[in-house]
Amino acid sequence: MSAAYDAIIVGAGQAGPALAGRLTAAGMQVALVERHLFGGTCVNTGCMPTKALVASAEVAHLARRGADYGVQVGGEVTVDFPKVMARAHTVTMNARRNVERWLHGMEHLAVLRGHARFLAPDTLQVGEMTIRAPRVFLNVGGRAAVPALPGVDAIDYLTNTSILQLDTLPRHLAVVGGSYIGLEFAQMFRRFGAQVTVIERQSRLIAREDEDVSAAIREILEAEGIAVRTGAECIAFAPHADGVAVQVDCRDGAPEVVASHVLLAMGRRPNTDDLGLDRAGVVTDERGYITVDDTLASSVPGIWAMGDCNGRGAFTHTAYNDFEIIAANLLDGDHRTLSQRVPGYALYIDPPLGRVGMTEAQARASGRPLLVSKRPMTRVGRAVERGQTEGFMKLVADAETKRVLGAAILGVSGDEAIHGVLDLMSADQPLDALRWAVPIHPTVSELWPTVVLGLQPPADG
Repeated sequence: MSAAYDAIIVGAGQAGPALAGRLTAAGMQVALVERHLFGGTCVNTGCMPTKALVASAEVAHLARRGADYGVQVGGEVTVDFPKVMARAHTVTMNARRNVERWLHGMEHLAVLRGHARFLAPDTLQVGEMTIRAPRVFLNVGGRAAVPALPGVDAIDYLTNTSILQLDTLPRHLAVVGGSYIGLEFAQMFRRFGAQVTVIERQSRLIAREDEDVSAAIREILEAEGIAVRTGAECIAFAPHADGVAVQVDCRDGAPEVVASHVLLAMGRRPNTDDLGLDRAGVVTDERGYITVDDTLASSVPGIWAMGDCNGRGAFTHTAYNDFEIIAANLLDGDHRTLSQRVPGYALYIDPPLGRVGMTEAQARASGRPLLVSKRPMTRVGRAVERGQTEGFMKLVADAETKRVLGAAILGVSGDEAIHGVLDLMSADQPLDALRWAVPIHPTVSELWPTVVLGLQPPADG
């Protein structure tokens, strides 16, 4: 069997369905191919289930702190782990069904189930069917990377996908990887009642962040009873009567951690190794990511890559923006590019970290004359009122252009309050636009004008 279309979309993640909607509304006949779960990483193994778990963990944590707020909770606070997991699963299933329902009801769209592989730049095989189109859009996502560490093949380990299938709470969870995914799972499982140890190769957690951010996050986690082992340069695994023995070889502490379960959270890899990209001539980098230009076009005319597989964002919001860029350029006569996008993201521990633009270290490395302002959350009314004063707000600006270069909020509502700065940077407005804004009181965002007033050259130059 064979069929011809105006466009083919491979993958039903964040960008694919939205693009299908725009292309079919423009009158194109479109095929969308999905080999596994509709909704991609975000719906099935990423944002939606994990943030549902984060919410349950936060409720458990606040319940234990009830007395701090004058609220008495009768007896010990316990967590019904199967019910927690069932709630997260329901969130995922509802979202997945909604995506499927939307796609199957879309006019001019053929939804094909199966594994798509290129036969030529404009031709793909899906099962017994051959499909052709002058435009092909790849939205195939990524998966957990499993480094070839000594002994990893001899143990049962968890990834961010398989950990969501647990029905019993681990006695002791060793999280190998002290970055974004690993830290979120570490805190939530600690709050569910598990003993947790975070093992990180580098000298500090989330090393892409500034040192003060990393240190503050470590303090937050350790205050909740999470053991943190950094500088674990020689990680190795071996079966143990109590689960798994993890060799850590750190400068401080025991050389081995014995845990009932091990979560590998050591990065991601793109789902590009079985698409037959070589048959289409599509170029990838050394890690397997599809190389794209500033408009998300691949090395082959007529083939674009969106979302995690292009290595240019790895977030749900950046994947969706990939769709917006492509749709604007193809259908709206616009000229949108990746370089116009201001990078922003969050770490969903509690309290969360909201980040936009450069870190202070990156700004210093750029050689620009800088202005920096930092305000502890102990001086933010909303944080004091809520009894959550961990962390700080930080703003970094260019002293000459008076433009914001980057910002961070590690603190209550940090993932929301960061958007005032993100919007300012996206609109390319000067510091005065933030200085003279009149945010609502009492909020975290209301402190941004005050933070602007505190900008000054770094003490060390």
